[in-house]
Amino acid sequence: MPESTLLSRLDRVNRRLRLPALSPQALTLLTCVAFTLFYNQRFWSAVVDIESPVGLAGWGQIAGYGVVLTALQLVVFLPFVNRVSVKPLLSLLLLLAASVSYFTSHYGAYVDTSMIDNVLQTDTGEAGELLTPGLALYLLRYAGLPMLVIWRWPLRRRSWPRGLSMSLLWLTGGVGVLTVSLLLSFQSLSSLMRNHHELRYLITPGNAIVSTGQVMAAEDPLPEQRLPIGEDAHRQADGTPRLLVLVVGETVRAADWGLSGYARQTTPRLARRDLINFSEVSTCGTNTAVSLPCMFAPIGKSNYDERYIKSHESLLDVLKHAGYRVVWIDNQSGCKGVCDGVEHFSPDSQAYPALCDRHDCRDGVLVEALRQQLTSASGDTVIVLHTLGNHGPSYFERYPEAFRAFTPTCDDADLAQCSRQEIVNSYDNAILYTDSVLDELIGVLEAQSRPAALLYVSDHGESLGENGLYLHGLPYAIAPEEQTRVPMIWWSSPAFDTVAGLERDCLAERARQPVSHDNLFHSLLGVLGVESSIRDPRLDISQACRPADAPAG
Repeated sequence: MPESTLLSRLDRVNRRLRLPALSPQALTLLTCVAFTLFYNQRFWSAVVDIESPVGLAGWGQIAGYGVVLTALQLVVFLPFVNRVSVKPLLSLLLLLAASVSYFTSHYGAYVDTSMIDNVLQTDTGEAGELLTPGLALYLLRYAGLPMLVIWRWPLRRRSWPRGLSMSLLWLTGGVGVLTVSLLLSFQSLSSLMRNHHELRYLITPGNAIVSTGQVMAAEDPLPEQRLPIGEDAHRQADGTPRLLVLVVGETVRAADWGLSGYARQTTPRLARRDLINFSEVSTCGTNTAVSLPCMFAPIGKSNYDERYIKSHESLLDVLKHAGYRVVWIDNQSGCKGVCDGVEHFSPDSQAYPALCDRHDCRDGVLVEALRQQLTSASGDTVIVLHTLGNHGPSYFERYPEAFRAFTPTCDDADLAQCSRQEIVNSYDNAILYTDSVLDELIGVLEAQSRPAALLYVSDHGESLGENGLYLHGLPYAIAPEEQTRVPMIWWSSPAFDTVAGLERDCLAERARQPVSHDNLFHSLLGVLGVESSIRDPRLDISQACRPADAPAG
């Protein structure tokens, strides 16, 4: 429809409805009421579930929360509102609120600083998967149409002194209403927010505004060069080169891992291998931006310090100090700074047309990349393979057709178009493919004449509809185990066990006990024979299983 025709129809609607001219402040109030009523479905659903209101008193209390929420938004926005700014400002807020509302209501997302960090680090490929027709229709309904109404709504004309006095009057009234409503609701509201502080991350659009502001305010300049750690690292003089392949999984959860007791056998090839499966592994975070750097840092979740991790070298640098050649091969959206000090590259998609398309490469490309690396790697070597794994929501694009074993599948990036079982089927098919890739990688290492080992561990898990939650990235304190429990396996050749002094039966027994990402840094230094003051033997899960090396560290 031509724009002129659309505008003329809107003019006729305006004349028929006889929209009254409003002040900028009144238009802002209407928008805040709309935010409270229509853009906070997830928040109100959670509040009702928690409060279980009964009778007029119970629902009156919920209505009081609505008054507080509306008045708070009004007081925050009013200082920025005038005749010139009101429509552009409200348009931006509507677009933000609609976008956030879509992801909180459709995927159960909580918008905190961690989520904002994740969004800021998302590449165009990952973002493109979320730009679905469902999102477009939602934005048209909840942003486009309201914005048209706002831009067509007539505003009152006032002189600037009169406009200023009205602004002050509105602000005073807004503060008054907020104060009274807070006093009336304070006891119940404070108890609700104190006991369920995660609710603040559902209040739209305030959640996105506040969290973004906190992220921006916290970004102090980091040192131009990362500060060194483990410069005293050195290899034990056993004279035998070691090869370790560390495979970093993406979005694979332990709940669907066949080796850990899942009802489906999603890891049939690994099940036939002589390897060690760690059945209870917890993550450092619920998204890649947090978990990946944390996995490679000497401090883990128990002492998490984002600034320290970003400003210091990683495990890879310590291994490099010890004389290892370290290579990072990325089939994901980057290493989040972990690999900045070592060799790193992504496979050339044009070199592997059978495994790659214009969007990305399937993880089988890492098998070929490993083979190429091993033709020139002869000394002590650590190769990290960063997989695409089960990165959602397009699980169906993570595996070839031959691995479409569980059907029917969800073949749409918009998960709302699929049943939960279809989503689970596609997710499990992607794990089947990961199982195949890991099996091939182990096969490549078996052919090596030198001691070789492989460790696989995922960075975080995924929600697949449990309790209405999808994807990942919830605040850790309220995140379900589906997002915080991940698979981990260890395979090593007999020659590696011998040179590392590793007792497999002991390690298999240790694998039955809880471990976490916190153990990765210190355990890898241990099995690779690296001594350094930065290694904490208490966090080395292999320490007790290497009797000859037990005093080290």
